[in-house]
Amino acid sequence: MLSTLSRKMLMCLTGLFLSFFLLIHFLGNLQLFLPPEQAHLQFNAYSHFLSGNILIKMVSYVLYASIILHALDGLVITLKNKKSGGSYQSERRGRASKWYSRNMGILGTLILIFLMIHFQNFWYVYKFGNPPLDDNGNKDLYILVVTVFKEWWYVIIYVVSMGALCYHLIHGIHSAARTLGLFHPKFVKWFKTAGIVYAVIISIGFALMPIYVFFTAH
Repeated sequence: MLSTLSRKMLMCLTGLFLSFFLLIHFLGNLQLFLPPEQAHLQFNAYSHFLSGNILIKMVSYVLYASIILHALDGLVITLKNKKSGGSYQSERRGRASKWYSRNMGILGTLILIFLMIHFQNFWYVYKFGNPPLDDNGNKDLYILVVTVFKEWWYVIIYVVSMGALCYHLIHGIHSAARTLGLFHPKFVKWFKTAGIVYAVIISIGFALMPIYVFFTAH
């Protein structure tokens, strides 16, 4: 059995890795904001490169493991705190803590449900389905993205999930800094501000992607 400190460290390290992956994924997906004709071939070429790169494949296994470990660790922490009569944060902080800090379990569950839908719609179909090929002979992931993002209900789910992700990241980065012992008074404001800026940029950026595709792609 892992100690409380070990669980916090595992949560911290997997969370930081997932945050770093989010940044890389975000930068790659910025191609969706290109003019549709250019985005079509360029996004597919990018996806083809990633799927055929051995290093990326190795990183992807770390990604899958991190998602599973982060989710399971979060579940254990949430259940343990509920069993002891507390919330995700200790009772001592009570009303002084933010609502999203006290409800990280709920936010995490929403994000996990979204990930399952997201993986099923894109990753699973791309890897194991039979998507069409574009003019360059690459699997046409762009058409798949456009097809999904043309569904208004999915756009709403995506945007709401990015809202949950934003608050999850704000608290997570703040908590990770403290777990790693970086929560020094001299740096507390910097870490808090950096975490908020990162969370807002990533979440709004991702949320705008389905909205942009919904209104522009054809």
